[in-house]
Amino acid sequence: MAPAVPTGDSKIAEWLAHPYAGPVLREMLAQSGQSERALSPVKRFSMKKLVKLSNGQFSQEMLDGLMAETARRMEAGDAAAPADAPVPAEAQAPDEDEEQEWEERITEGRFTGQTVVVTGAGSGIGRATASRVAREGGRVIALDISAERLAEFASEHEGLDVTIVTADVTKEEDIARVLEAAGDRIDALANVAGIMDNMTPLHEVTDEVWARVFAVNVEGLMRLSRAVLQRMLPAGRGSIVNIASEAGLRGSAAGVAYTASKHAVVGITKSSSYMYASSGIRVNAVAPGPVITNIEARFDSELGRERVEAAMAILTTPVTPDHLAASITFLLSDDAVNLSGVILPSDGGWSAI
Repeated sequence: MAPAVPTGDSKIAEWLAHPYAGPVLREMLAQSGQSERALSPVKRFSMKKLVKLSNGQFSQEMLDGLMAETARRMEAGDAAAPADAPVPAEAQAPDEDEEQEWEERITEGRFTGQTVVVTGAGSGIGRATASRVAREGGRVIALDISAERLAEFASEHEGLDVTIVTADVTKEEDIARVLEAAGDRIDALANVAGIMDNMTPLHEVTDEVWARVFAVNVEGLMRLSRAVLQRMLPAGRGSIVNIASEAGLRGSAAGVAYTASKHAVVGITKSSSYMYASSGIRVNAVAPGPVITNIEARFDSELGRERVEAAMAILTTPVTPDHLAASITFLLSDDAVNLSGVILPSDGGWSAI
């Protein structure tokens, strides 16, 4: 008897291991020029989680279509994958006793009475961070360059203290609007906004890529932090968390522009933590490993692809933005009272390999 049709709650590994659903899913991947290896990092996620995280690349309609086609083939008696056919390791269904999927646990009131500015709040890690702060009682000033994404974020958090500001942190006039929205008091700042490079090594990097990556990842962070500190210093307290990267700890995670920019973020964090230690202001950074966000990594260099993909052989399993928000909000909050100058790898142990 054939197993039941997988659903949105079924893990991706279960879909791939299914004698009917597996071939259907592989055919869909092949049509877009991909193989099941593209799903290997997320095989423990449910299909409905993949829909949520894919930013429209894998829609509910596509999932419904996969389920319908699987059911059709099973009903029609189409040939399934042979029962004794070897199943690739990345397609094997997880054991029943494997670690359960992590669930976020809100700490009620952790940010009550605090104003927290979060950049990149329209999507990915920034959105997850802003959401968690708001749900833990904070007043959130959520900024992003996309008005559409911010409006969607605000609509999902009705009833919570969320102010959205469409802003480009590289522009002083936009930073002034952020400060105006925040008012006289800013208790914490999460510098999350960032962009990836195109994986080019030093001899191939263009002036355009270098300038664009540094403008967002370094200059924007510097400008907004500089402005926010003018509010924190008179108050004698504050917390800043910057988003670095594994690329800020190693040389094998990205191209030269992104890697250098994240090393700069580490330097800004350490310098600032020292400079403001006696002013009651803590400055830390989180260095994410692989995270499923809408930041796309392009390989515009054959050498870059060859070298970076070789390093990815030891990549840990990607996580969701909620995982990173847990690390970021901890450092933002008073729970991290004795921590400053910390570069916290939130990478599933990748930095220890």
